[in-house]
Amino acid sequence: MTTPSPKLPRLVEALRRRAPRKGDSVHSQRSNLEIAVAAMSTADGVIVQPVTAGGVPAEWLAADVEAPAGTILWFHGGGYVIGSLATIRPMASQLAVAAKTRVLTLDYRLAPEHPHPAAVDDAVAAYRWLLDDGVEPATIAFGGDSAGGGLVAAALVAARDGGLALPAAGVLVSPWTDLTLSGSTLDTNAQSDPQVQRWLLAGMAEHYLAGQAPTTPLASPAHADLNGLPPLLIHVGGAEGLLDDARGFAKAAEAAGVDVTLETWPHMIHVWHSFAPVLPGAVGGLARIGEWLGGRWSGAAADDDPQ
Repeated sequence: MTTPSPKLPRLVEALRRRAPRKGDSVHSQRSNLEIAVAAMSTADGVIVQPVTAGGVPAEWLAADVEAPAGTILWFHGGGYVIGSLATIRPMASQLAVAAKTRVLTLDYRLAPEHPHPAAVDDAVAAYRWLLDDGVEPATIAFGGDSAGGGLVAAALVAARDGGLALPAAGVLVSPWTDLTLSGSTLDTNAQSDPQVQRWLLAGMAEHYLAGQAPTTPLASPAHADLNGLPPLLIHVGGAEGLLDDARGFAKAAEAAGVDVTLETWPHMIHVWHSFAPVLPGAVGGLARIGEWLGGRWSGAAADDDPQ
């Protein structure tokens, strides 16, 4: 976790060259991300199956294992404005292999066409669909990257408030949890983060909020009541602008009595997990998620064992 790969500086420079520019339209940002990810492949042995989850387009990505360890409901990043099933497919497939499980990715509705709370509504609808299909909540984990990490927290709060049994765990990778943009690392890490910049997030927040307050709890879960949430694993890179978002949310969750594991990976950039298998730290990050989830699912199974 401490020694940066020699591949990391080259990756950072490549990301800088293709980063969004001020004035880029939402359409161009979406298109550019799709093009960039198109060069990345799905992990070997992973079966991809389109499905509709609670009325929301989705994909199953299943590792080639005899018995999946559990089910991960994963929400992609993109500031609630960009991203798709295609853009999350490479990383989700690598996660399925690392965790020896199946991953359900969700094509939740995006702003500005569909502002808050559309994404949260879609996330909860997909979770209800899993429960209605007979999947035990003790074998489910929510997961997400960037805005998807914030959506993990928001969906957990919404599910709790809706009276649903909560999943066993939540995984937040480089989460965006505070749309007030109050984190100082958006400025202090602006030079080391090739992807996330204050001006970019400000535009995305404006699209997603559509006039709502940036402290709206289900849009900015750092401002939500977090009592009763399941154990959370938070991964954040030491070089990224959203470092303070992860720290602040972890502190708020701990204050609410939530079991939080915050892991800051030195030198790592925003959602470095998405660069597996090329970047060793990405492979390690996904392996760590699989290891941590294995402990949550096995513990839940033991708790449920009548013997």
